[in-house]
Amino acid sequence: MKLLLIRHAEPDYSIDSLTEKGWREAEILSERISRMNIKEFYTSPLGRAKDTASVTLKKLGRKAIELPWLREFHALIIDKYTNERRIPWDLLPGDWTRIPEYYDNKLWHTVPVMEEGRVYEEALKVYNGIDELLKKHGYEREGNYYRAVNPNTDTIVLFCHFGVTCVILSHLLGISPVLLWHGFCALPTSVTTLVTEERRKGIAYFRVNSFGDISHLYAAGESPSFSARFCETYDNWDERHD
Repeated sequence: MKLLLIRHAEPDYSIDSLTEKGWREAEILSERISRMNIKEFYTSPLGRAKDTASVTLKKLGRKAIELPWLREFHALIIDKYTNERRIPWDLLPGDWTRIPEYYDNKLWHTVPVMEEGRVYEEALKVYNGIDELLKKHGYEREGNYYRAVNPNTDTIVLFCHFGVTCVILSHLLGISPVLLWHGFCALPTSVTTLVTEERRKGIAYFRVNSFGDISHLYAAGESPSFSARFCETYDNWDERHD
């Protein structure tokens, strides 16, 4: 089975929708996805994800199933600099890299700031959500792999967000989400593809074939959005630092 995790197009967060560029990106993405044989579409309940999905769905005359746990990962921690609530990623490298627990898939959530923000409780909702979805499509979680109860070559599409994508991947691959949140970047309309490998009968594991693929944008001559990135060099004040 193939699992496609698609980040929404360039967002206008003020209205939870897309920018003008974002709508162009969604159209280009739809040309790519509409050529595929998709078994089922799922979407986050947030506007920017649903709007991105809508272009593809309209082209195909299809509908998507809305899943609450596919919304952008919603666990807020206290920022030590501002004392205000914030997302648990985009932390400064000089801070998070000094904490060994963040590198451990079993301990990352035990760091006091994560415990206070109840981040693991929210992660469990995502872990359980993706497991229920995969069970519906023939793969049941058993330990750290999936039992191929009804092995298939279906393709499933999830329109969602960067933060929750990393939490899904952390569960499927057994990696701390903190490493994924800070070491990877999924640009708008990027496609992350996982494929099952059933090398022994009934035992399946998901392997990432590609992460954050935006080849459809390059093929259409559309420059990638900078959304989700930070400055390449400190002295470039045209690019964001925080």
